[in-house]
Amino acid sequence: MKTSALIVGAGPVGLTLAIELARFGVPMRIIDKAPQRTDKSKALVLWSRSLELLERSRVSQHLVDAGYKVEGVTISADKRPIGRLTMDGLLSAYPFALMLPQSDTERILEEFLNDLGVQVDRQVELLNFNDTGEKVDARLHHADGTEEMVETSWLIGCDGAHSTVRHLLGKEFHGETSLIDWLLADIHLVDVPRTPEINIGWHSDGVLATFPISKNRYRIVADVGSAHSSSARLPEPTLADVQTVLDKRFPGGARATDAVWLSSFRINERKVADYRGGRAFLAGDAAHVHSPMGGQGMNTGMQDVCNLAWKLALVVHGRASAELLNTYSPERSPVAEAVLKVTGRITSVATVKNKLGQALRNHTASLILGMSPARKFASNLAGELSIAYSHSPLNARGKYLAPHPGERAPIRQQESPVGAGGAPQFAIFGKAEDIPTDLLLRFGSLLEPSVREPFTPEGLWVVRPDGYTALSAKSGDWHAVSTYFENIITKGSAL
Repeated sequence: MKTSALIVGAGPVGLTLAIELARFGVPMRIIDKAPQRTDKSKALVLWSRSLELLERSRVSQHLVDAGYKVEGVTISADKRPIGRLTMDGLLSAYPFALMLPQSDTERILEEFLNDLGVQVDRQVELLNFNDTGEKVDARLHHADGTEEMVETSWLIGCDGAHSTVRHLLGKEFHGETSLIDWLLADIHLVDVPRTPEINIGWHSDGVLATFPISKNRYRIVADVGSAHSSSARLPEPTLADVQTVLDKRFPGGARATDAVWLSSFRINERKVADYRGGRAFLAGDAAHVHSPMGGQGMNTGMQDVCNLAWKLALVVHGRASAELLNTYSPERSPVAEAVLKVTGRITSVATVKNKLGQALRNHTASLILGMSPARKFASNLAGELSIAYSHSPLNARGKYLAPHPGERAPIRQQESPVGAGGAPQFAIFGKAEDIPTDLLLRFGSLLEPSVREPFTPEGLWVVRPDGYTALSAKSGDWHAVSTYFENIITKGSAL
């Protein structure tokens, strides 16, 4: 069997990649060794930027309809509020955090993928692969004991923190495991005011984070002590353990009932140096794992594949140089590096045990969160709207007007997302005029046929299929546009 892309792993990251490739018309196959989707809540939050990117495939509204919108985060110290972040001021069509259990996210994504004519091959495991330089020969194992050889142009490992693809590539997972034990509970709470809020509580003996999921249902995360060995197996918590933590750290006397899922974990912070190995790529937890503080992990992985998919599609369809794929790791690796640093710092701040350190933390946080610019910065950071590829090899030189190359291009009300449906195309934002004939003759398959209204009248912008700015120039500077596509996209050389 031959295919253009073989996706290993059908979690949220693999399913997102499959949807993106399917809508771009890339022949592919997606496999997973598990017999069925997860039934656990696991990754819980979808942030604004992820929903913006998923809107291109028209799946976002399905997710929003199934989830619960959270518009604020309250931070408290010793049960007293010291600051609040709001999401409703975000300049996005999705100014909220969408709370949706991973089990539902996977269900919706898989149903959407099925509607695109693609089925997940379950109980199929990757055993090995051989990269010849021209193709990849993959050996698969089926549940009935049979084996299968698949020839694919490209292999993408979306197979989680224990990635087989990463292991076969021989890539080291740099990082460490924290020796702090954590409790996780997906439970129902009684006697809690129902408000659309995430609550982060710093207490003298630890942190307690509560995330609303649905009516009276919450995710509880709390640190419960230091471990002596990273190899010691953690016992599963009981409902009584959860209640003990709530009694000490949660304001208002909430009562825990009806546990949906109880688990313990330790935080791993690890990352590969390079997301590519020949014709194989890594994405999501296969490439990076972080502290769950901030709920950035799944979102980072889904955004990995939104970055990779359009590039892969252009190469498969022969519309761009294969050198385009060399930009995937340089763009996405720094994003994960930043997430590791931020979530690591948040975790360190939240788990301070020293009394003086706690007092200093609480006072400093109260001052910072009292400043409007700081709150705006934090909200944009949480919603992942501040992610940019400032040093990308895909950026045209020069910064004529904002948004500059590498920055997120805003989507205005009543405006369809860039690259929404069909083959990957770049959008042109400029004065209402026809794209020059010679530009259309040379690069018409790469361009949306109509010029969109400019962000400001003096400018001309090229925006990538994933909604990031590629070029910013003076109005009417079509030569800059032509040079960009000639050198960067079709030849793969720097401007």
